[in-house]
Amino acid sequence: MSLSIGIVGLPNVGKSTRLDVLAGIFGSEKIIPAAVSFVDIAGIVKGASEGAGLGNKFLANIRESDAICQVIRVFSDGDVVHVDGRVDPASDIETINTELQLADLQTIEKAIPRIEKEARQNKERAIVLDEVKAAEKILADGKLLFGSKVDLTLLKELGLLTAKPFLYVFNVDAAELADKDLRAKLSSLVAPAEAIFLDAKTEAELAELDDAEALELLKSIGLEE
Repeated sequence: MSLSIGIVGLPNVGKSTRLDVLAGIFGSEKIIPAAVSFVDIAGIVKGASEGAGLGNKFLANIRESDAICQVIRVFSDGDVVHVDGRVDPASDIETINTELQLADLQTIEKAIPRIEKEARQNKERAIVLDEVKAAEKILADGKLLFGSKVDLTLLKELGLLTAKPFLYVFNVDAAELADKDLRAKLSSLVAPAEAIFLDAKTEAELAELDDAEALELLKSIGLEE
């Protein structure tokens, strides 16, 4: 059994350059013993659901993924410009989730007339119609479908993006990684979804070093492993 994970995020959050690091996390036998493939989705921007940026391309790629890994930038770096001009994890999460929700609402809006027609002749389709309309309300309220009370198995035919399992990876620097209060605050933004904290820049540097050099680097930033 293989699992496809779509990795999404705003531009310049570190998702593309750290894809190998993320793969190391998700590919560990402790978490996922099956074969895992990763799809690096083009950086999402506001308006992507309406075609802004690479809008339609991002939607097509992510629909084929089994789960969504959202990479959120927390680190500050004057050499890496944030697309909105400031680092704000909560705002970034809202931007991406909003685009996914809007895309799902568009899908549902197009599907309802067809399902309504089918429901007039088929009681089972009437049940599906009720769930689709319930999903529409949840999305209109600004919520994701995954983790909601909607029967997702009845919505599978629509390929809704927010019905997929979500995992959030916060890309932090070394100091932020050691800040328990900050990690708790960021985790609360995405609860009950799982949050992972990763200093991707340091992880990428460690991957290029031998054991002795890696240990020396870790000690220099106040970490032992």
